[in-house]
Amino acid sequence: MSDAHGAAGGAPAGEPRRRIDFDGGGAFYADLKQSVARLLAEPGRARRAQGRMYAKSAVMVAWAVGSWLALVLGVPQTWWQTGLLAVSLGLALAGVGFNITHDANHGSWSPHRRLNRAMCWSMDAIGASSYVWRTKHNTAHHTFTNISGADSDIDSMPFARFAPDQPRRAFHRFQHVYMWLLYGLFAIKWHTIGDFGYLREGRIGDVPLRWPRGGQLLGFWLGKAVFVSWSLVIPLLLHPAWQVIAVFGIASFVLAFTLAVTFQLAHCLEEAEFSSVDDMRAAGRSEWARHQIETTVDFAPRSRVLAWYLGGLNFQVEHHLFSRVCHTHYPAMAAVVQEVCARHGVRLVAHPGLWPALASHARWLRRMGAAAEPRGAQPAT
Repeated sequence: MSDAHGAAGGAPAGEPRRRIDFDGGGAFYADLKQSVARLLAEPGRARRAQGRMYAKSAVMVAWAVGSWLALVLGVPQTWWQTGLLAVSLGLALAGVGFNITHDANHGSWSPHRRLNRAMCWSMDAIGASSYVWRTKHNTAHHTFTNISGADSDIDSMPFARFAPDQPRRAFHRFQHVYMWLLYGLFAIKWHTIGDFGYLREGRIGDVPLRWPRGGQLLGFWLGKAVFVSWSLVIPLLLHPAWQVIAVFGIASFVLAFTLAVTFQLAHCLEEAEFSSVDDMRAAGRSEWARHQIETTVDFAPRSRVLAWYLGGLNFQVEHHLFSRVCHTHYPAMAAVVQEVCARHGVRLVAHPGLWPALASHARWLRRMGAAAEPRGAQPAT
């Protein structure tokens, strides 16, 4: 049910390819899949879960469209009302990303393949290429989670040091302060050079990425045109440029900050384990399911509000193990995963709330910025 397991590794150009091999089977994973399958087969569960998915997706789209229309039509009468609507638009766009874009690109938004494909373009509509993201996230991140040199999601050098194997710069000692600001600026990169940079390089980490062709190429450019049209061109026809830029900046910051922090709380914490391509190669074949659990942390599992808004991404362990399952199943799946892990002696970590997870991430940023740790060092648990 995962998107990918396999072999790969990060190697500079001209050097031999370094492989990371995973064993996708094993008694633990077999027990896990069977137990989750029994849960999902309960009468009426799939229908109820899908109904919740469609309903919340409609709410997110209505929220985003309503916020945008109010801004474009000049509903707010004061600067602070405009600011609040810009924040609302950013949160709504993040909600679309969490609840539609993310699941659709994993093939889990709908049981119908064509609907999933159509909903994938919601990412292009909010400014980032779904074609590029599927390679970056589904393949590079979901297969090689927290492996330096292979997982592009933990590679933000030179600005941030997220893993012990990454080189430390002197300014990283301040990263626990400045990264919170940089998280909000990531959307500007997505909207401008991000996708083109990956395509120019022709790879993400060690995963090949070629320029899209045919319908995918058309969708790539059409997505860019749609995003620029609704976010800048139409507003500029009706409002002064400085107002449009201000609203665009606020909405983009809120969107990026919300998305970036949410994903960081799953992997870049004290409780998550890290490794490198060389470490994984030296260890030989590793059990894929155990690796996913050891490198991933849930947070706020009892919060219905966060689970609803974040598209189940506070249940990242369940998502990484079963990314093709609709996220509205995750709360129920979490109890099953916990039971199976206990039976097999697999370490499973979950922060009880949002704030403990944020604090753990802040401490990890400080720790990674304080000094260069020995290669392959593991976080304290």
